[in-house]
Amino acid sequence: MPTTLHELDDLIPVMDEIDVKTARGDVTLREFVAGALSHSPLWVKGLFAIRIAVATVLRLETATVPDSRKLRPETVSFTPGEKDAFFTVMRGEEDHYLLLKISDNHLIGYLAFITDNERPAKFQVVTLVQYLRPAGRFYYNLIRPFHHLVMLSLCRAGETSHAKR
Repeated sequence: MPTTLHELDDLIPVMDEIDVKTARGDVTLREFVAGALSHSPLWVKGLFAIRIAVATVLRLETATVPDSRKLRPETVSFTPGEKDAFFTVMRGEEDHYLLLKISDNHLIGYLAFITDNERPAKFQVVTLVQYLRPAGRFYYNLIRPFHHLVMLSLCRAGETSHAKR
């Protein structure tokens, strides 16, 4: 797998934060994404509930718990403008990568899934954040430790998504 993220070359120069997690699984990109984005254990739901209070204080636009309907591999979209969970699809290539976006008045967040399409496949799960105002930096630094836990949990769920079919 390349150590660079060529699929994101246009975004990387303008991002304030970039986080890359690596995972491996005997799953397709669709299976990995469906498993990862459908992963919603009780502790993650609890973090989103706490987020409502923080979002209200910081006057963020999205002060609700995101829709976490279960995705199935066949319903993962690669079509720009469509939704995968609470993210908007920006672009992608089947069996290669998927770039998703979520925006608020304080930051823009991207979530990318990139695979080498081998078996077992290697996946890079990339979070990119661009601050739109000081509240964005404050918010991200507040959630940073939880972000790492959530992303690692999301990766584990993606790796084993074939067991949930």
